[in-house]
Amino acid sequence: MNVHAELLVMTVPEAGAKLGLSRNGSYDAAARGEIPTIKIGKLLKVPKAAFERMLSLKSEAA
Repeated sequence: MNVHAELLVMTVPEAGAKLGLSRNGSYDAAARGEIPTIKIGKLLKVPKAAFERMLSLKSEAA
């Protein structure tokens, strides 16, 4: 893996931390559909593009 390549996904806790959520709070928000996720095998990942789009839509609505 190229260490300089930017990953297109992040973990649920990483996304939650950007929102000030705990690990459990992050998974709860993902289960409610408040954090966009995709499932890859058994892994639950947050696509960075969808996460950033969600944040921009929320800030426009505020």
